[in-house]
Amino acid sequence: MSGKIPRHVAVIMDGNGRWAKKRLLPRAAGHRAGLTRMIGLSDHIFACGVEYCTLFALSAENLARPKEELDALFALFCEYFSEYAEPLKEKGIRLKTLGDPALVPENVRKLMREAEEKTRLGERGTLSLAIGYGGRQDIVRACGLLAQKGEPVTAENFAAALSTGGMPAVDLLIRTGKEKRLSNFLLYEAAYAELYFSDLYFPDFSDEAFDSALAEFARRDRRFGKL
Repeated sequence: MSGKIPRHVAVIMDGNGRWAKKRLLPRAAGHRAGLTRMIGLSDHIFACGVEYCTLFALSAENLARPKEELDALFALFCEYFSEYAEPLKEKGIRLKTLGDPALVPENVRKLMREAEEKTRLGERGTLSLAIGYGGRQDIVRACGLLAQKGEPVTAENFAAALSTGGMPAVDLLIRTGKEKRLSNFLLYEAAYAELYFSDLYFPDFSDEAFDSALAEFARRDRRFGKL
C-alpha cells in the first residue's frame, strides 16, 4: 500500500440489518455477516500499516433495540472474544473495548476482560471495539473522573480520562451503510478526522473498498487549521 497511511482508523460498521433485509434474511444473519467482515477487514487494516483500528460495534443507544436482536448480538460478541483472542495474540494485536461495561451482560464482560488480558502485550497494533459506547456519555464520564480525582481539566488530562486514553486522535473515520453522520461516535477523538462515507452496507465493504478510502485519504490535504 503506497501513499499516506493513517495511524488511527475508525469504522462505523453500519448496515448489517439492511443487508439482511435486502436478502430476505433475519437481522441476525446480517449481524453474523458483519462479524465475518469485521474479522477480515480488521486483518486487512493492520496489514496496510495502520496502528490503531477502532470499530463501532454497538452504541449505547442501540441497547433500546428488541431483546431478541440484542441477545443475538451478545452471542456473537461472546463467540468473537472466545475464538479470536488467541489469533489476535499470535498476530501481535492488542484488543481493547470501549464503552460502559455495565450495559452488557456479565458473561460478555467476563469474556471481554479475558480477551483484553490475553492480548495485552500485543505491539503490532491496537484493535478497539466500541460496545455499549456513546461519545457524549464518555465525555461526561471523563469529566466526572477528573472531578473525582481533583485533577485540573487540561487537554492532556481530559484525553487520558476518555475510554480511548493513550490512543492517538482519529485520522480517518469511515461510515458504511449510506448514512452520513457520526451517531455519537468518538466525538472528541475525531475532531480533525477525515470523514469518508460509503453507500455499501458493512458486510459488502470489501478490502478493496477500504483501499479506496485509503486512496481518498492520501489525496486530502490535512492542514489542521494552518495555511
